[in-house]
Amino acid sequence: MAWLYLLGAGVLEIGWPIGLKMSQSPETRWTGIALAIALLAGSGFLLWLAQREIPIGTAYAVWTGIGAAGTFMVGVMIYGDPTSLARYAGVALIIAGVAALKLAH
Repeated sequence: MAWLYLLGAGVLEIGWPIGLKMSQSPETRWTGIALAIALLAGSGFLLWLAQREIPIGTAYAVWTGIGAAGTFMVGVMIYGDPTSLARYAGVALIIAGVAALKLAH
């Protein structure tokens, strides 16, 4: 169950930077801030639950890895963030590092 909590925490970790991005527009400022706060709190709570069974270093690395890679992809697909082979390689290295932590456990 702890790994499901951690997966959920990672998915919510993708959402709060999107809320911050939304808050940059005057029309969605307060909605974006509220969304960011809610998703950050939910993400932190699920991470807390996951850390009861998963070592802190592993849990944190997986949590931030999911958040970083997921936010990168959302930025590219929705916000038109720049891409390059090096940027994709960097995300692949993040994912590989998270996988190595899980497999080494």
